Amino acid sequence: MTEIISPYRIPLFNCLARASEVELRVIFLSENDPGLRQWKVYKDEIRFPYQVLSSWRRRVGKLNILLNGNVPGALREAAPQVILCGGYNYIASWQALFWARSQKVPFLLWSESNRSDIRSGHPVVEFFKAEFLRNCNAFVVSGRSAEEYLRTLKVRQNEIFTAPNAVDNELFCRKAHEVREDASRIRAQFNLPERYILFVGRLVPEKGVFDLLTAYSQLDQSLREQVGLVFVGDGHCRQALERQAATVRAGSIKFPGFVQREELPVYYALSEMFVLPTYTDTWGLVVNEAMACGLPVIVTRVAGCVPDLVRERWNGLIVEERSTQSLTAALTQLVAQRELSALMGVHSAEHIWAYSPQTWSSAIAEAVKRVASGND
Repeated sequence: MTEIISPYRIPLFNCLARASEVELRVIFLSENDPGLRQWKVYKDEIRFPYQVLSSWRRRVGKLNILLNGNVPGALREAAPQVILCGGYNYIASWQALFWARSQKVPFLLWSESNRSDIRSGHPVVEFFKAEFLRNCNAFVVSGRSAEEYLRTLKVRQNEIFTAPNAVDNELFCRKAHEVREDASRIRAQFNLPERYILFVGRLVPEKGVFDLLTAYSQLDQSLREQVGLVFVGDGHCRQALERQAATVRAGSIKFPGFVQREELPVYYALSEMFVLPTYTDTWGLVVNEAMACGLPVIVTRVAGCVPDLVRERWNGLIVEERSTQSLTAALTQLVAQRELSALMGVHSAEHIWAYSPQTWSSAIAEAVKRVASGND
């Protein structure tokens, strides 16, 4: 059971549905969250049984309220032997937990939280989180940062299974190769600089977008004249970001807006490096995408993916969050050392194949099998 039909998750669930030891059924709490992201819903790619529950959604300040109808009925119809639930922050998650306890069905929490998550810390939130975790049979985590976080909450090691977070590597790798085969034409078609630094994500302060813009503006003018900056995405800070960008006298800064999956490889393939200067991120799947397209990455240390995906000066650079000084230094290093940057990109492309939908689905199948048999 998971929130929305995310384009990131469909390849993972398709792989899991092909596993001989698992009969998969997915319950989505809603199709999409249009107030947060403009993702297209790729229903034609779904190769597993699923249903979308009736829902009502409202945003109140920072709260994302999602109410669903007939969660117990959907679970009765599915008659699961094991439930894997993505998160604990919706009422439907609690309904599923209570139903599982009443029916003596093993309940796994798919947890991506880490210690740097700025959503953590409120006493009421922490109380309910502890209660939810106490009633789970086992846990699936995306990587080392999520595992370490659960260990701080006194979860036992033998209750934790790791299913590495993944995207459709083959799709991004293939499309990036196709774009580079016709780079000049496509670069002109999309009005992209000859060389540029890339950000992909929501244009909101917690993604560090203003830090990235400031760091770019602090590059030597000679470097800015050679390399542009491209912000792919949308968000409530876009206009403020564009106004600040207009004050940067040298260089090229572009805002293509939100881009669907089909065109994302264009921006990755033609860029020199990818930067995620986030203040908080449970993982950062855009880093997976960038690596699948063969890019070196600059990522703040708080991103959940860093311990698993980023090796300092091998395939990227790790910087302090909220530090434009360290970000400027990292940008300067990769912009000025093109051979080092290219070698890091090769290492990224090699490393990311260990983080595939096939690896994820195999780990989930193993976790389900062990929990169902009582060998957790």
